[in-house]
Amino acid sequence: MLSDITIPSPTTLVHHKSKFPSLSNHKVGFFQVHLVEPLNTFMAKSMPSSVPPLQCGRSEEIDRRNPIFDPHKIDSKLVQEMAYDALVWSSLRGLLVGDRNSQNSGRVPGVGLVHAPISLLPTPFPESHWKQACEVAPIFNQLIDRVSLDGKFLQDSLSRTKKVDAFTSRLLDIHAKMLDDMKKEDICLGLHRSDYMLDEQTNSLLQIELNTISSSFPGLSCLVTELHRSLLHQFKQHLALDPGRIPQNNVVGQFAKALAEAWAVYNNPSAVVMVVVQAEERNMYDQHWLCTVLKERYHVRSIRKTLADIDAQGKLLRDGTLVVDGEPVAVVYFRAGYAPTDYPSESEWKARLLMEQSSAVKCPSISYHLAGTKKIQQELAKPNILERFLENKDDIEKVRKCFAGLWSLDDSNIIKDAIERPGSYVMKPQREGGGNNIYGDDLKLALERMEKAGNEENAAYILMQRIFPASYPAILVRDGISFKDNVISELGVFAVYLRNKNKVILNEHSGYLMRTKVSSSNEGGVAAGFAVLDSVYLV
Repeated sequence: MLSDITIPSPTTLVHHKSKFPSLSNHKVGFFQVHLVEPLNTFMAKSMPSSVPPLQCGRSEEIDRRNPIFDPHKIDSKLVQEMAYDALVWSSLRGLLVGDRNSQNSGRVPGVGLVHAPISLLPTPFPESHWKQACEVAPIFNQLIDRVSLDGKFLQDSLSRTKKVDAFTSRLLDIHAKMLDDMKKEDICLGLHRSDYMLDEQTNSLLQIELNTISSSFPGLSCLVTELHRSLLHQFKQHLALDPGRIPQNNVVGQFAKALAEAWAVYNNPSAVVMVVVQAEERNMYDQHWLCTVLKERYHVRSIRKTLADIDAQGKLLRDGTLVVDGEPVAVVYFRAGYAPTDYPSESEWKARLLMEQSSAVKCPSISYHLAGTKKIQQELAKPNILERFLENKDDIEKVRKCFAGLWSLDDSNIIKDAIERPGSYVMKPQREGGGNNIYGDDLKLALERMEKAGNEENAAYILMQRIFPASYPAILVRDGISFKDNVISELGVFAVYLRNKNKVILNEHSGYLMRTKVSSSNEGGVAAGFAVLDSVYLV
């Protein structure tokens, strides 16, 4: 949990041990550093006898791409100095979130600020898998767009879920009304993020999920990338790491460009981009970065409204124009509306329907939202389903290669195996935002309970192969305190898609988010308090 922080001096910054247990069989890290212990002595101790010790020399002469050192072995004084400078950099450049302990931190900008939780050094990631994730991003964009156009597929695939999941049911009701009204979305905008883990046993890049609504951290992910580049430059005499191995990350610029293009296609110069936000949004600075770039680079104004605000202040004109608080809206950008808690009353559902009925560009539309659900992810993994939406055989193979095992809970053989081996699976509801998945003994008990009940509750969930990425030693910084732990990471690849009728205007990979968490944690959301922001170091 984030709390108020007074930035300590380099001499007083405490280097805390983690509260979490470490894995005993973690991988050796990819970082090269100058250690207190002589280099050859440490190498002889920590590397297999078949690997010759690295000769001492200037950092520029060291092969930066070889996995050599455990960052836990970095001189503690150097860690203190780096952490201090990282905190100063974050404070000055807006790598910030709201402090949960400050009452108004989610309501009033500039009140209750705290640095975003971060990894002190970037995380090693294979360049081949990085390129794979970037290459497949536009194909997933196209897939989501095609799926969104098949209303029958969405309704049929989610029909059983609708019976037992009230939230998904309400979304489907809105979608069905749009189908009945023959409402067409001529302008379709997607700001997506596909999340992956690298499975250690198979060395495969496997998709966790594809986010089509509220793909967070376009702003802060760019900042943490620049922070790591800055640290590697600043401490280059101590760290034999090449800042050029951290990929460029301009997702905030690409997202702003896509929003501006959609605004331009809508063709109402007096209209605004409306950001739909939660009433208390402690991740507001990530959102403000995007809106600031939108305004300064493209001269497009934005407004921030909750769903309740939109119900109270919104109306539809006869031509379909959405007007909120006197402002015509060209683009609706959802950073809320993805969880049942965002709809505490009928007011919020009325607002969602109002926006869907309007001519404004929705990011996402209701069909894009549904196309990103876990159940649709599982349906797309079935044999011959991708062929329904994609023609190119190479594209189909590239997408299918990213799929982990995905199953419906009406598969009795899989259920039996999951009960016997619960550690090999994860059970997922149709929810976003972290903290919702079921693991281990809890998964086993839930499956046994549902089998005994014999009702259709299982339709609200899917089963997914559990992915086991390699763990690495890392140094994390949270609440102004650095601590060591063994971690695993999840790569999120952003992509933008914009179509006007039959013309595709944008379809491209647009940046990335690396989230790192202690290896003992199942969940992975940064905003939910499980993970830290990180960047990629290509190896």
